[in-house]
Amino acid sequence: MNNKQYDCVIKVKNKQTACKQKDCRHFLCSDKNLNCSIIAAEEGPMTLQEIGDFYGISRMRVCQIEKSILKKLKSSSNELHEFDKSSG
Repeated sequence: MNNKQYDCVIKVKNKQTACKQKDCRHFLCSDKNLNCSIIAAEEGPMTLQEIGDFYGISRMRVCQIEKSILKKLKSSSNELHEFDKSSG
């Protein structure tokens, strides 16, 4: 993990002021979460609608992305298990 990617998150959390760096990979247009997707994720589960609202996409598109990610994770888990029998 590259800690440099999370330096801005730590600064935002410490200051408790919304991030203004729109070019940051973690930027999320949400005053509630200090404009940070990492901080939003730390608050716990969200509905598909809430996630879609953050990113300006539909609830259905979030569902499609979720299914795609779960499929990739399952596939990589199977590959890992074939490589290392102790992993699963």
